Amino acid sequence: MNGEVELSTLLSDMSPLLDDRDWVFVMVDDEAFDHLAPNAIASFREAEGVTLVLPALSAHDCEHMSGPMARITLEVHSSLEAVGLTAAVAGALATEGISANVIAAYYHDHIFVPEASAEHAMNVLQALSAGSK
Repeated sequence: MNGEVELSTLLSDMSPLLDDRDWVFVMVDDEAFDHLAPNAIASFREAEGVTLVLPALSAHDCEHMSGPMARITLEVHSSLEAVGLTAAVAGALATEGISANVIAAYYHDHIFVPEASAEHAMNVLQALSAGSK
């Protein structure tokens, strides 16, 4: 199963789900990576180091850390070849002044927003989905 590619279907069926944990983005060196990687749900290696996305409770000793983030998972199975979903979601959130960090995984897209904006972001995404039906 390759996932949905039709933007109207992706938006109407996205079913945003708010995770009840707080998450943080941290930048770590190789030594910290070995210790923290088992707790990470995502990682990305850049020239400056490795970024991990961790439960906030796992990252208390990290020097380079974002503020608390909420994770919203779009439960629709989106294809990695779909066009427009990230733009539509990020655009709707941007219109409301909500920062969005999107990570596309094989089955679902995950949007990380500042924890303080989580409920507002959920309302925006639910309205976007309802408006697409």
